[in-house]
Amino acid sequence: MQEIARIVGLSETAFFVETDHADFKIRYFTPKGEVDICGHATVAAFNLLWTQERISLGTYTLLTKAGMLEVILQENGEVFLTQALPRYFEHVDRKLIADSLRISPDDLVHDLPVQIVSTGLRDILVPIKRSGILKHITPDFEQITKISRDYQVVGYHLFTLDIQPGALAECRNFAPLYGITEESATGTSNGALTCYLWKNRKLPEAQDHEYILKQGYTMNRPSEVRARLTINKVNGEITKVQVGGMATNIEIKKVNIN
Repeated sequence: MQEIARIVGLSETAFFVETDHADFKIRYFTPKGEVDICGHATVAAFNLLWTQERISLGTYTLLTKAGMLEVILQENGEVFLTQALPRYFEHVDRKLIADSLRISPDDLVHDLPVQIVSTGLRDILVPIKRSGILKHITPDFEQITKISRDYQVVGYHLFTLDIQPGALAECRNFAPLYGITEESATGTSNGALTCYLWKNRKLPEAQDHEYILKQGYTMNRPSEVRARLTINKVNGEITKVQVGGMATNIEIKKVNIN
C-alpha cells in the first residue's frame, strides 16, 4: 500500500481493507507514510462506492486508525464523516512559525493562538490576518518539516477569516513531513479549525449550522469543505464534529505499479 501511494503520488491514497468489526475499514497513505484518518479521501471513497451503485444512501460505520467513525451518505450525494471530538494541545511560538512561512509575526492575528488541535490528526493551526498575505506565502518546507517532526504534528493548517460573505474561512495546508507540499482539501484540519474557532468565540453560531471552508485556490484546485458542529446547549461543549462535501471524478495519468 505504501509503495502504491508513493507511485500514485497524490496527497493521500485510500485502501479498503476487509473487516468483521464495521461496515468498512480504510487505511490511508501519503507518499511518505500512513496517517490515521483523511477526511477528503473518505468523502471520495464513499462517493465512488455510491456512483458505482455498491452502496445506497444511509449511515455506515467506518473503522480507521483514528477509531470507529460514522459516515453519512445524503440524498444529494454529499458525504459527511463524523470525526473525533476536539483535543486542544500546546500553543506554538509565533515567531518560529512566522519565520518558517517567511512572513512577519505581525501578519498573524494577534488575538488567536498558534495552537495544535486535533479531531483525528494533530495540526498546527495558524491564523493569518489577511487573504492577500495567505495567498502569497512561500513556505520554507525544510523548516516546516523539522518543526512538524519536533511537535509531532502532520503539518500546518493556515487560515484567514478575511473572506467574502458565504464562507467561514480560506485555508492552506502544508504537510511536507508526509510528502505533501500543499493540499487542496483537508477534512480533518478543517474539522479541527471549526472547533478551534468555536472555542475562541469566532463563530456566530454553531448548533445545527453548517460552515463552508475554502481551500486549494492557490493551487488552481478549488475546494469547498463543509463542517458541522453539534453543541450542548447547557454547557457549550462540542458533542459532534462532521466534515464533508461532494466529490468529483477526475482523470489522472495511469501508472504502472508492477
